[in-house]
Amino acid sequence: MPEEKKQVVLGELVTVGDFAKLIDRPIGEVMGTLIKNGVMATVNETIDRDTAEIIASEYEISVVAEKSQKEKRAERSSLQGAELRPPIVAVMGHVDHGKTSLLDAIRQTDTAQDEAGGITQHISAYQVTHNSRRITFLDTPGHEAFAALRQYGAQLTDVAIIVVAADDGIKPQTIEAINFAKKAGVRMVVAINKIDKPAADANKVKTELSEKGLTPEEWGGDTVIAEVSAIQKTGLSELLDLVLLVADIEELKGDAEGDAEGIVIESYMKPGRGSVVRVLVEHGVMKKGDVVVAGSSYGKIRTLDDYRGEAIDEAGASTPATVSGFKELPSFGDVFQVVASEKEARKIASSSRRNQAIRSSDSIKTITDASGIDRLLAQQETNELPIVIKADVQGSLESVIQSLTSIESDEVAVNIVSSGVGSINETDITRASTSKAVIFGFNVDVPVNIKRLAVREQVIIRIHTIIYELIDETKEMLSKMLPPEIIETDIGRLKVKGIFRTTKSEIICGGEVTKGKITPKTLAKIVRNKQELLEAEVAAVQRGEIETKEVFEGDLCGIRLNIPKKFQILEGDVIEVFTREEKTRKLE
Repeated sequence: MPEEKKQVVLGELVTVGDFAKLIDRPIGEVMGTLIKNGVMATVNETIDRDTAEIIASEYEISVVAEKSQKEKRAERSSLQGAELRPPIVAVMGHVDHGKTSLLDAIRQTDTAQDEAGGITQHISAYQVTHNSRRITFLDTPGHEAFAALRQYGAQLTDVAIIVVAADDGIKPQTIEAINFAKKAGVRMVVAINKIDKPAADANKVKTELSEKGLTPEEWGGDTVIAEVSAIQKTGLSELLDLVLLVADIEELKGDAEGDAEGIVIESYMKPGRGSVVRVLVEHGVMKKGDVVVAGSSYGKIRTLDDYRGEAIDEAGASTPATVSGFKELPSFGDVFQVVASEKEARKIASSSRRNQAIRSSDSIKTITDASGIDRLLAQQETNELPIVIKADVQGSLESVIQSLTSIESDEVAVNIVSSGVGSINETDITRASTSKAVIFGFNVDVPVNIKRLAVREQVIIRIHTIIYELIDETKEMLSKMLPPEIIETDIGRLKVKGIFRTTKSEIICGGEVTKGKITPKTLAKIVRNKQELLEAEVAAVQRGEIETKEVFEGDLCGIRLNIPKKFQILEGDVIEVFTREEKTRKLE
């Protein structure tokens, strides 16, 4: 029988030294193979998984991607002991459309909460009971928190309630909320709020939703919609029914027996209690006394409270809880897990610390990394970004092309060099290399030999599975092509009353500060009869014989200017001092 091909499991990044150990080859040999493939890296520098795959293939070794957090969670959801769990819901929408009022109204529908005296406004996750079933709500403070949940790989939200005011319709933040939900891959339920208002027009809102790709069920689409009034507290039961219906379709399950795992949603220090961490358990059971690790932090749970602040014995799947006992504060979005011992927790936390250091250091960039974009953009001689597009099917290809060509800007644009269906091939690399284009792949593979060719030809390949992320990255690239905004800020003004020395590169003069202040290390315009004659640099400012950091309005001072050419300054000239900075612009 032929010998089975050796495999190594890798995360996103690995040091050259560690990689050499994994494939059991001398470090010098591995470094030589890297150089042969156009990658210069020392033993302690990092390479990404695609680079490692190229090198490993030369030794007949295959690289397997380490399972993502999402894949690990999916495995736990499919375990034999997994049970149905409460859905986790985030409520999002435009700032004035009643999100907070709706959340408050939903809380008040829960009699158990009313009996317990309600919930403080600082709790960021809570549960309500509807038709004898629990629903967990994430009270996220805006879209940034929701985005961070996704950024850290958590993707814990199962359902997003998109709130739209019946008298106002879809607004930019509504669209942003919809896009965030789509990016995170969660199901949406639309709540048309303020239905009690005289100007309410639910049909208009539904039409606008349809234009954004969210066609209501009654119009033949798959978007479920509830018409509600947070103020009148009407339609809330129907809204919660829809949330549970969507949850039932998804068959949400969680491991009900193993060690707890979930996400950190808030952390802070509290006098007399130490670190206080609010978590959301997704799988398993968390108990007082458990050893838990989150990112580079770990500890032993001293206290375990529910979302009301009441002590509990355990917290199961989809349950928000508050714990104390962490030695350091974990970060928002950190994935936590219960482990067997503090020794194991220390080891995991230490490894996480090393990985964070690797990610923050300069790593070797290859075909799937965006850092080479700066080099590629610097080569462009026009205001167009050349792109090669490959997609899995024709429908996807047309959607990507339409989305990219519809990006609006008077200054920069997308130039689609070529497009096609199927895996990225040698012809695509040649076209990209010739036209200095970036290759975007949508739901397609990149064979190892093509990756090797891309590295050699210095072609950037970006692979996406979510169209909105592909669009966002394209906008980021186009933004880098925009000329920066120049901002000049007036600092002060000086009227020249005496000239002490003039050379071909320097002017030393004195005068009175008539406005603002004069400071060194700034720029200056020499103005005569309201006409700007020369731009210079303020090298130093003196009060008497002593150099100073600033001189204010009404004071006399000396000033030394660095000038680009010989210039004859006169008494009565005005020196206008200012700063100039470049502000990076962003394509909306």
